[in-house]
Amino acid sequence: MEVTEQTAEGLERRFKVKVPASELDARLTERLSDIKGRVNLKGFRKGKAPLPFLKKMYGKGVMSEILQEIVNETSFKAFTDRNLKPATTPHPHLAGDIEEVIDGKADLEYSVHAEILPEFEPMAVDGLALKRPVAAVTDAEVDEAAQKLAEQSRDYEPRPADGKAAKDDLLIIDFVGSIDGAEFKGGKGEGQSVVLGSGALIPGFEDQLIGAKAGEEVEVKVTFPEAYGASELAGKDAVFAVTVSEVKAPKDAVVDDDFAKKLGLDDLADLKKRLRERLESEYRGYSRGHLKRLLLDKLDAGHDFDLPKSMVEAEFRQIWAQVENAERDEEDKDKSEDELKDEYRKIAVRRVRLGLVLAEIGRRADVQVPQDALQRAVQERALHEARMLTMQGQQVTPQQVLKFYQQNPQAVAQIRAPLFEERVVDYIIERAKVTEEQVSREKLMADPEGEE
Repeated sequence: MEVTEQTAEGLERRFKVKVPASELDARLTERLSDIKGRVNLKGFRKGKAPLPFLKKMYGKGVMSEILQEIVNETSFKAFTDRNLKPATTPHPHLAGDIEEVIDGKADLEYSVHAEILPEFEPMAVDGLALKRPVAAVTDAEVDEAAQKLAEQSRDYEPRPADGKAAKDDLLIIDFVGSIDGAEFKGGKGEGQSVVLGSGALIPGFEDQLIGAKAGEEVEVKVTFPEAYGASELAGKDAVFAVTVSEVKAPKDAVVDDDFAKKLGLDDLADLKKRLRERLESEYRGYSRGHLKRLLLDKLDAGHDFDLPKSMVEAEFRQIWAQVENAERDEEDKDKSEDELKDEYRKIAVRRVRLGLVLAEIGRRADVQVPQDALQRAVQERALHEARMLTMQGQQVTPQQVLKFYQQNPQAVAQIRAPLFEERVVDYIIERAKVTEEQVSREKLMADPEGEE
């Protein structure tokens, strides 16, 4: 194989690759010799057919397979032989008459190009100054959490026969949904419970049941959200014929020992202890989110190197697809598409740069993702995806999804990536100089401006 560099501008690399016809013929002869003993040809004893005859019978088909294999092998080899790491899969472009190559009359010649990963020296992370916001869980916050838990678990009692449903009431309903007069799949239910104001149903559905009485029939008109899970219903106007079977009013939620025992706990003190532990765990999560955001900001500011345009563009396309399928935030509603694309392209640049920085730091530190942690993550993803597909009407088991991941290493790599990132972040934090800053609960729980 002969490789000649044609382009070396920035991160772009293009090579011309030439594989002599003699080398292709040697590969063909080896392949045909290997299959010679396995084919039965009329007029020849098994394994005794002469090589020229085999070339005539199978040469073109086998050579086509060999050419595909060689192009795949040599495309990467052109880069790896020069200690270059392609940022994406190299793109080969064949030159000349491919039929001439298959017939053994011409050398295989093609060009291959790809962007390479940049080489850079990551900033030192030992002693990196970071500030971790923290907040203590107060007794009042524990009491508030206990009260909310009691309200979520509260009992309901039937309203009088002529009692009208009000917000926070529990209704038992039957319903049949239709679009343009025709019932649709998944739009029928019996004995369903709904708490008015909970937001559990399609926007506008629960509001139209306020004022209903037990035994009444109500016509509910709604519009499915554009981002609704079932694409065939998204954005459609629907009418639901609803029969209200029962209307129940909530009883006052009392937080005491009896309530704690209903939850399987010893007493109110035991309940508050567990709630405090849960809140402390949540606060640690918020604290880490802010700390990670600060770390990523410093890593982003501390590195400036060329990025593969193909990686940035792929990241931007992924982000923009999510933006187009979601409702715009208030702050984005008045912005033009070009303005939004400019903002999200900057986010794509940041993500690609940080991904490369974290990958290089992790590589140098030999950060690993334990196999058992990866397996748990794959199993959790399989369960989640199977559940989501089932909700969309597809009969898919977790085992089927798991089998897909077992057969697709690239899909598993996508699950591994965030696990690896978190371990690299932990590695840096362990070596950084982290000081704590006491903040309010509100500040701690504020979104860290779009954590990466």
